[in-house]
Amino acid sequence: MTEDEARAWFVERFGEDKTAQVGAFLGLVRQENEHQNLISPASVAAIWARHAVDSAQLLFHVKQSGGSWLDIGTGGGFPGMMVAILRVDPVTMVEPRKKRAAFLDACVEQLALRHANVVTAKVEAIEGRFATISARAVASVEKLLQAAEHCATPATRWILPRGRIEAEELAHLQRDRTRVFHVEHSLTDPQSSILIVDRNQGRAR
Repeated sequence: MTEDEARAWFVERFGEDKTAQVGAFLGLVRQENEHQNLISPASVAAIWARHAVDSAQLLFHVKQSGGSWLDIGTGGGFPGMMVAILRVDPVTMVEPRKKRAAFLDACVEQLALRHANVVTAKVEAIEGRFATISARAVASVEKLLQAAEHCATPATRWILPRGRIEAEELAHLQRDRTRVFHVEHSLTDPQSSILIVDRNQGRAR
């Protein structure tokens, strides 16, 4: 997917206004990336496809149409800021690194995202429960599920971009009979996957 194709993808699905807002945020990321390493310098030239579309595609895997969203380890804003720009429901972004959290706070204010909140902490310190939880390549899946379990309800869907997921890893995860795991392919990289995790309602704790 080229950068022009990525922009067109946004316009088709979210309209010109949202696409312009995404573009404004990506501009802020480019500027800040000169001062702190928010994204890989090698990926800046492909920021629309590599980071914006890669994040926005998660919205098409949401189970509940509304509800609050928790993004763990938001870093430079992906996927949390994309979710906040493209949705109107509450979004909480958790980022323990103070400098990155300060950048996210500034972006939230500049883009007037009143439904978005940045918390400078680890997920273990977060209170509340969320309809959707995302995390882009943060820790192992098992550690992540354990660390953020207190933020989930039996209806929560976890949407976890993980890169390539080997069959052995998926089989290992599926030994947890309290959850249902399935894999969706990424739109931006055929070698990458999105792990979807739901509570097994037949075995809910």
